Amino acid sequence: MRRTVLLYNPRSTSPGKQRLPLSLLAVAAVIAADYDIEFIDGNLVADPASAIIERAKATGAKLLAVTVMPGPQIRQAVPVCRAVKAALPGLTILWGGYFPTQHYEVALRSDYVDYVIQGQGEAPFRRLVDTLHNGGSLADVPSLVYKNGGVHVNPRAPYVPLDNLPWYPYDKIDVGRYVGSSYLGRRVLSHNTSFGCPFSCNFCAVVALSNRRWLPESAERVGSIVSHLHERWQIDGLEFHDMDFFVNEKRTAEFAERITGKGINWWGLGRVDTLMSYGDDTWEKMRRSGAKMIFMGAESGDDDTLKRMNKGGKSGTAMTLALVERMKHYGIVPELSFVLGNPPDPAADIEATIQFIRKLKQINPTTELVLYIYTPVPQEGSILMEEASRLGFRFPETLEEWASPEWGKFAMRRDPGTPWFKDGVRRRVRDFEAVINAYYPTVTDMRLQGQWRRLLRVFSGWRYRFEVYDWPYELKALQRLIHYRRPETTGF
Repeated sequence: MRRTVLLYNPRSTSPGKQRLPLSLLAVAAVIAADYDIEFIDGNLVADPASAIIERAKATGAKLLAVTVMPGPQIRQAVPVCRAVKAALPGLTILWGGYFPTQHYEVALRSDYVDYVIQGQGEAPFRRLVDTLHNGGSLADVPSLVYKNGGVHVNPRAPYVPLDNLPWYPYDKIDVGRYVGSSYLGRRVLSHNTSFGCPFSCNFCAVVALSNRRWLPESAERVGSIVSHLHERWQIDGLEFHDMDFFVNEKRTAEFAERITGKGINWWGLGRVDTLMSYGDDTWEKMRRSGAKMIFMGAESGDDDTLKRMNKGGKSGTAMTLALVERMKHYGIVPELSFVLGNPPDPAADIEATIQFIRKLKQINPTTELVLYIYTPVPQEGSILMEEASRLGFRFPETLEEWASPEWGKFAMRRDPGTPWFKDGVRRRVRDFEAVINAYYPTVTDMRLQGQWRRLLRVFSGWRYRFEVYDWPYELKALQRLIHYRRPETTGF
């Protein structure tokens, strides 16, 4: 008799914008040959707790594996897992992902999370599944954290090259329900081509997950997967949700050559200094292959702040300006995120970044902006985290507090409620955001026709020219009327 493992993807986005649950597909791949797999996706199922309970009873499943990020996912995962454990106390609940990797003690302090797997999860997950079904010692499961007269943390598993792992088990999930439309195309899917990131930005939660390791799929394997998605589901757009797709220029160039001519537009995440180091030939290959937009962390308009973030040196503000100009030549849209309001002087950091963004837009008006507000992450040796702690910042000590609306805002980096970040400073960011998104409406919303673009610019022009950002009620009303995409609320 085949044994069943349930995998739960908590809600992470608004209806109709669901993405393939890539992290769950990755761990499912290593057990798919020997176990039955069932996915319950909170983005598709109205009552995931009831669905999990029903499927667990019907299949006799012993394990529910959950991927958890702070924000919307944890807000659903907490009540769902609590309800499932109350109904089925014998069902083992495992959490993985970067939230439990960082906050494993908080997760295990609850009475409904049994285990946590830290870091790269495929090999440890396989070992745990086999142990639960066949017997064995939890001490032999690498990367596992569990209760054992306290919290016991097993040593991390060795990293596994992605080419040594199976393809995602696409046949185990209804892929068609995840085909969406966007600036990239009418039939868009997503994929991860690597795990981790080799850099150590000290505001980034990924560092604890991968310990500065980057494990890529080969260009050959990525090309084969993209071809499969193209042929099986007729995709014309693809989002690469790697933590950093562009670390290796040779891989990028080979991948671009392999998919050129397929008619697939694509998007990925990269780093300013890495991409600026690419040769013109690689950029041309990327353009011909269908690269339409690249997301990068510009982070701040102040070089001293970038150094405190561990993003100084080669990736300073001058290089960001040079890169957006270069991308204009190739017709690839830069999508830049900024982390505003960094300690020790949030107001000064915001003003410097606002002025820098104005320079960016002057050079390349198509540049997309995603404006976050600084939120601390638990990272040893982080100057920013040390400063935040000195000013009175503390993380929640229970999952229920993490799932509260207040900490939901914190996790989304929209309104973190940190002790040094006053409401007037937060409002300054949001008011500027409203003005610049009206003066430079996104090029990625194909519904936004010329007349609406002209109307937005007319209403916002005086504010932008004279740098009057306060209380832009008329622009917010106009944005609600037009319903166009704004990078601060949605994204690829």
